[in-house]
Amino acid sequence: MSAQRTSGRVEGLARKEVEDQLRTLFGALPRNVPIYLFTRRGENDVLNEAARDLIKAFRGLSSKIEFREFDLSHEMARKWGVTASPTLLFDPEHLSISYLGVPYGEESRTFMGTLILVGHREANLSDQARRVIEQIDSPRRIRVFVSPTCPYCPEQAIHAVKAALLLPQLISVEMIDIQANPDLASRYSAFSVPQTFANDILIGQGLQAEELFALSLQKLEPQTVFIPESTAEEVETDVVVVGGGPAGLTAGIYAVRSGLRTAVVEKGPLGGQIATTPIVENYPGFTRVAGKTLVDIMVSHALEYVQIFQGEEVLDLQPGAPGEKITVQTSRRRFITRAVILATGARHKHLSVPGEGELSGRGVSYCATCDGQLFTGKSVLIVGGGNTAATEALYLHNLGVRVTVVHRRGEMRAQDYLVRDLEDKKIPILYNTEVKAIRGREQVTEVDLINNQTGEVYPVPADGVFVAVGYEPTVDLARKIGVELTPDGFIKRDAHHRTNIPGIFAAGDVEGGYKQIVTAVGQGSEAALSVYEELMHPSWKESPLMAQTA
Repeated sequence: MSAQRTSGRVEGLARKEVEDQLRTLFGALPRNVPIYLFTRRGENDVLNEAARDLIKAFRGLSSKIEFREFDLSHEMARKWGVTASPTLLFDPEHLSISYLGVPYGEESRTFMGTLILVGHREANLSDQARRVIEQIDSPRRIRVFVSPTCPYCPEQAIHAVKAALLLPQLISVEMIDIQANPDLASRYSAFSVPQTFANDILIGQGLQAEELFALSLQKLEPQTVFIPESTAEEVETDVVVVGGGPAGLTAGIYAVRSGLRTAVVEKGPLGGQIATTPIVENYPGFTRVAGKTLVDIMVSHALEYVQIFQGEEVLDLQPGAPGEKITVQTSRRRFITRAVILATGARHKHLSVPGEGELSGRGVSYCATCDGQLFTGKSVLIVGGGNTAATEALYLHNLGVRVTVVHRRGEMRAQDYLVRDLEDKKIPILYNTEVKAIRGREQVTEVDLINNQTGEVYPVPADGVFVAVGYEPTVDLARKIGVELTPDGFIKRDAHHRTNIPGIFAAGDVEGGYKQIVTAVGQGSEAALSVYEELMHPSWKESPLMAQTA
């Protein structure tokens, strides 16, 4: 049998296995899920047909999924206020949950999650989020702007669906695909996804933890800190890994394989920066792989070993004396542990120029994968000169975006093959140039640039600015508990990843160094093995002073 036939057979078997799993999953739904599709001939016909095919495919998996289609001129459209083609309504006789566009790509997770939640009629919220939302006593109309290329969007959209299921008499949800509805996205200046509005008030920019979403929805303003109303469930373990990027996930795997009870806590999406990296070409074993695909592989592997607590932010960490337990308080529960690995990674650096903060999400972006589609046919600036800037410039160029790179040095710092690719694609690069200000009222319209050699300042029309000037370590928690930092602001540690505080270790980009996926993975494994050695043979007992006071 040829390799091609073998491959086709394997793919066919895998597809059948997935279909069988979906049939079982949807067949177990206790309630039917009516889905109404609204379309208009001649308006987004390609998307209409895609939506029709998607629903029919799922309907073929389960009799619990009911499907009806109406033209936008039908009285049903007027009854429920539907004006866009295509629009999906989920059980509109009982719920106010709609999707404007076609839930494909990353948004297929939103579609499946909504089907399951509606079929079970259970909000499935955390106790803390449920208590907050139950305090809402006036209507909330939620609009979540999403994109099929955004890995963060499904979780944020599902938060909204859960809220609508909990209080269907007060809460309605519209999930809006910005690619299918660019005019609506433009009206709300939703040029960065996910963005969440309630009663036309921006309550969330980016993915929020479930409790923060609930609090933002209740207060009708963005919330950054959620203080639990009561003591969360307590979990006793040997190691708590703070961070779910490559270093944290690897540390979790190695710690469990060493026989240590381990928990990985991550407040945001798993995978860290890789989740929004368009293509990874330098990770051993993969000649070329989408960043999100690599994340999915890592997470699936980690879940075979370690329990992951996603959507939880570490609010406080209280180290004890050498040999004593450490208390880790998150937004959902408390952990009592013997050691902590800080794998909190790094975050995007900002330009710190006028207009950047005000226009963030309104043309200023830090994620080409998430927001690039909306700028097709438009002009943007990529600010930076490293691998990230070059990769994102090429990615946007392939989407049909008119890209110009702005770099403050006289030559690019990106790898040679990336620079050659920029040249081959004839992507302009403005050397010795910096951004002085970003201008625009509702969205970016113009950028003031300065030549740092001549001092000349000049305006450049632009629809967007993608900032790719590097990262800064996420050390807020480390600084709060007194972990010593390097002069560059990274966590200072010894050769065994131990910090100056007994029981507190570090791994990954937060330590500095090359900031590559492969080095983060290596550091995660080293840190976990060091924790094992430390717990078996505490180094503090080897200190004569410690031995006398122990």
